[in-house]
Amino acid sequence: MSLDSVPRPLDSAITNIRTDDKTSTMTSDKDRTLQTTRTSLEIVNLLDDRNGATVSEVAEALDKPPSTVHGHLATLREQEFVIQNGDTYDLSLRFVTLGKALRNRKQLYTLSDRYTQRVVEETGYRSIFAVEQHGRGVYLSRNAGDHSKWRHEQTGERFYLHATAAGKVLLAHLPNERVHEIIDRWGLPELTENTITDRAELDQELHEVREEGVAYNREEQIDGIRAISAPVTESPSGEVGALSANGPAHRLADESVEETLAETLRGLANEYRLDLRLSAEE
Repeated sequence: MSLDSVPRPLDSAITNIRTDDKTSTMTSDKDRTLQTTRTSLEIVNLLDDRNGATVSEVAEALDKPPSTVHGHLATLREQEFVIQNGDTYDLSLRFVTLGKALRNRKQLYTLSDRYTQRVVEETGYRSIFAVEQHGRGVYLSRNAGDHSKWRHEQTGERFYLHATAAGKVLLAHLPNERVHEIIDRWGLPELTENTITDRAELDQELHEVREEGVAYNREEQIDGIRAISAPVTESPSGEVGALSANGPAHRLADESVEETLAETLRGLANEYRLDLRLSAEE
C-alpha cells in the first residue's frame, strides 16, 4: 500500500469539519425557511382575526421587529395576498378566489349548497355542511333560511369535533387511531356544561353514531342550541361530510320531533350520496 492511500488524521478531521459545516448550513437554511413561512402565515391569520392591522400592531402581537413584519407584508402585498389602505394592511380577495377554486374541485363540496337548502326547505331548521381537516371541522356551506340573525357557524370557520353533531359524524367515520390523534392534539375542551370531556364517553357515543347513522348535539357547543347530523360519503374517495340541522333547544327537546328530524336527515344524506354516485358515472 502506498503512503498516499493511507488516511491521515488531519485529512479526516478537515473532511469531517467541512461535512459538519455543510450539514449545519443546510439545517440552518431549512430552519430559516420554515420560520419565514411560519411568520408569513401567522401574519395572515392575525390580519384575518383582526380584520386588518398596522405594522406596529402586527409586530407587537407577534413579538417581531417592525422591519421584519414590514418585509413580510410587502412580499404578501406584492404577491396580491394583502392590500394596504393607508397604514392598515388587510387580506385581499385572492383568498376568496382560492377558496372557491378549492370548493369547486370536489362534487362533495359543490353539492353542499343545494342540500343545506333542502334541509331548510323540508325541516324549517338552519342547516350546515361540514368536513374535517387537520383534526378540526370546517363549515363548507350554511343556510339560515328565514333565521337572518345567524351569528355562528360561518362558512370557512373551524370548530371542535367532539362538541357538535357534525363533528361526531366526522369522527365516527375516521379510524380509531386517527380519532385519538385528534383528541391528543386538540383535547376535549368544555364549551358548555353538556360538552363531552371524557374520552371513554366520547368513544361510546361515536359507536352509537355508527349504529344509528346520525349524531346529536344536545347543547354541547352552545347553550340553547341543539343539532342533528347525518354522514355523506363520497365514492370512491371515501371522504365524509356531515349534513346537519340545528335549532332552539326547546323545539328539539321533544323526542318525537328529534326522531322525525333524524329520519329526514338520513333520507337527504342518502339522496346526496346518490347524487354523488350519479355525478361520478357521468
